[in-house]
Order: sequence, then C-alpha cells, then structure tokens
Amino acid sequence: MADASDKRIDTATGTELKGHEWDGIAELDTPLPRWWLWTFYATILFAIGYCIAYPAWPLVSDYTRGTLGWSSRGTLEQELAAREAQIAPIHKAIADTSITDLPGWPHLMQAAVEGGRAAFKVHCVQCHGSGAAGAKGYPNLNDDDWLWGGDLATIERTIVDGVRSPDHDATRQSIMPAFGRDQLLTGAQVDDLVAHVRVISRQDKPGAASQRGARLFADNCAVCHGADGKGSRTLGAPNLTDGIWLYGGDAGTIRETVWNSRQGVMPRWDDKLDKATIRMLAAYVHSLGGGEATPVEAANGAE
Repeated sequence: MADASDKRIDTATGTELKGHEWDGIAELDTPLPRWWLWTFYATILFAIGYCIAYPAWPLVSDYTRGTLGWSSRGTLEQELAAREAQIAPIHKAIADTSITDLPGWPHLMQAAVEGGRAAFKVHCVQCHGSGAAGAKGYPNLNDDDWLWGGDLATIERTIVDGVRSPDHDATRQSIMPAFGRDQLLTGAQVDDLVAHVRVISRQDKPGAASQRGARLFADNCAVCHGADGKGSRTLGAPNLTDGIWLYGGDAGTIRETVWNSRQGVMPRWDDKLDKATIRMLAAYVHSLGGGEATPVEAANGAE
C-alpha cells in the first residue's frame, strides 16, 4: 500500500493527481462540488418516488400502475368526455334541425360548418384532399359542378347513402356500360365517340370522325348524358361539355372511360357517423364555394 509520501501533488493547485498520465497531461483528483452531489442524490430520490407513484416499469403483459392510479390515457379520456359534454347540446341542436333549416339559424350553421371542417380532416381528406380539391377519380368539392346536386339536402343524402356502396341498397347508382370491353361498340366506333366528346367539350374542331360519333352518341349516350351532352343529375351522368373532368379530358383518358367504363365508389357514412356529424359535413362541403341554395333537377355536373 502506498503511503502519503507516494502521493503526487500538483504544485499549481495543491490538488492530488490521479496517478495516470497521457502524453504528459495528468488528471487532477478534484472532488465534486457539494451542491452537485446533493442535486444528484435528490434526482435519485425523485426517480424512486416517481416509480412508486406513477406508471413506470413495463411488465410481460402489463405495467406498474403506480400508487396514484394516474395515466395519460385516463387524463385524455377525461378531457375528451368533458369536451363531448360541452358540445353535446350543439350537436343535438344540429341533429334535431332539418338540413334545409340550418341556414335560418346563422350561429348553428356556423357551428355546423366548423364541426364539419374538423370531421372532414378525419374522414374525407384521404380521397378529396386536405383542401377538398380532389384528385383523379375523386371530385373537387370547391367548384359548382355536381353529379347529383349541390344543395344542402342533396349533399347530405350523398354522404348518407354513398355512391355505388356495395352494402347499401339505397346508395347512389350510375352505371356506365363498358362499350369496348363488353363489345357493345367496335374500336373504330369508340374512337369516333371520343372525337365527338372532344368536339362538344370545345377541345377539337368538328370532322368526319366526330360527325360519326355524334350519331353514335345519340344512339348510346344521350339517354344518360342528354342530347346536348350536359348530363343528368337524376342519373348522376356528368356534363361532357365543360372543362371539368373527373378522370381527365385528353383523348386517351376519354377512350379508356368509354372502353372500360368507370365505377368509382364512395362509402356510405350513415353506418359510420352519427346524424350530427353527417349534417356538419354536408354544411362544410356546401360552404366551400360550390354549394347551391336549392335543388337543381337538371343541370351540368361532374361531382
């Protein structure tokens, strides 16, 4: 055992050296400050107390609950319950008010729009986008083109029943034949139809192909899209004469639509959302800019 005479003392500070050295640099055996040690001991005591009072240690299929019985999930549930209790009267008033009567109650209508805005971000942005501008195959809800109608009641019904929702008999149905795939028309005839649609949508000038397509259109398409191609809201047939397209208005995309048809699906929401939430969604969509005051039985549309 080394005695005191073996200790090496740093002459500049009077502190004992640790005894090891790196490249001529020695380490001082400086004691830790007393305040630091007490702080360190306090954190140890705090950690022990925390582990006893709060959930802390994971187990095989559970975790230590803590003597206080607190959990972040429980706190969240309490906050959500308090919030639900706060807005329950508003939701009840919205649910009890006819969708067509909501505009007569400005404060209730505003509450419905704001509630619908929040619900839209949860349930609808996946298809229609965060700004409701849609995408290929998913309609833009900001414009004033509608497949079925843009008044409050019609929007609500579309949300309730969905479009081609397979598990609901009352769902919206608009079935376009696959003229090419099912051999209802030849390839040349499909091309002529495409030429006609391109002409009535003001993208191409008339020609021989479009003239032949006009006759084919009258025989095969006018029953749903109308003789002028402006569609039918009763049947959910889109307007083919404007510049708004659900899938695209170029010749290749139109040909694909005529050849194979389109069968987009929107789920019905009456089995997923309560009446108030559906009504709020309808109010929000109506407020986006394309909403109509009253039903329009026959008008252009692409939504």
